[in-house]
Amino acid sequence: MTKTTTNLLLILITILAGTYFYITCCSSCGATVKEEPVKEAVVPVTPEATSYPFAFSDGEYAYNENDNYNFNVSSSSILMPLSQKVTDGITSLKVFLAENAGKAINITGYYKNDETNDSAFPNLGLARANAVKNHLVENGISSTQINTFGKLMGEMVVKDNVYLGPVEYNLAGEAADAKDELKALYDKITANPLVLYFETNQASINLSAEQRQKVADISRYLDKVEGATCSVIGHTDNVGRRGPNIRLGQGRADFGKAYLVKNGIAAAKIAATSKGPDVPTESNATEAGRSKNRRTVVTLNK
Repeated sequence: MTKTTTNLLLILITILAGTYFYITCCSSCGATVKEEPVKEAVVPVTPEATSYPFAFSDGEYAYNENDNYNFNVSSSSILMPLSQKVTDGITSLKVFLAENAGKAINITGYYKNDETNDSAFPNLGLARANAVKNHLVENGISSTQINTFGKLMGEMVVKDNVYLGPVEYNLAGEAADAKDELKALYDKITANPLVLYFETNQASINLSAEQRQKVADISRYLDKVEGATCSVIGHTDNVGRRGPNIRLGQGRADFGKAYLVKNGIAAAKIAATSKGPDVPTESNATEAGRSKNRRTVVTLNK
């Protein structure tokens, strides 16, 4: 017998012996070989993006299309172009409101708490509603027939950084006491006007929550009262010469006007002027007093 044959024979004997011991030992003791269960991969569920329609109705009149004004996250700028369905809806709404002078369209803009509000309005929802209002006005709908509101909508789901139609619409009659409400709004604004304070030689500002509400009130009043205007007057302290301070005050007034225009108030309704150091409200002898004099005041004219 050759060496190769001997080796093959030993391998065969080893295999047979192993098989024998497995059958006689493992099988006799009842042991079974358990297979590990295969774990299924957990696939994360992506929530479907929310989408709100361009829809409004009043009696037999109705318009409902699953397209709308869209906005980026943390933005109140309308994404253009609009769909043809929205454009057709605007035309339809314009005709209805022209034929029904006692009706108004209520626009409610949605927002989420985790969005950044860089607008001049109290919340991003109201800013979005105001942007839609301005677009409707540009398309021939009277601002006197448009009301704007903001609403927290925490369940909104974004799609590619865009909120699809975060705006709701409702047709309703104007309140019978609208004139009284506007008179009260006028009294509120004139009794406590919007005042913006500036650092030395600066013409930029961040609005507080109270100031944002005042902007919303001014915007509403100017929209609702025909012929109403507002004045934006820039003031300075008395440090330096009067001429440069007059120019600085005008710069602050121009900034205030541009800020209001950017946030939807028509430029034609705003007059920007400067009184420089001529009308202080506090003593210029202290820094605290001078800081109060560096201001821009927004008041209603009617």
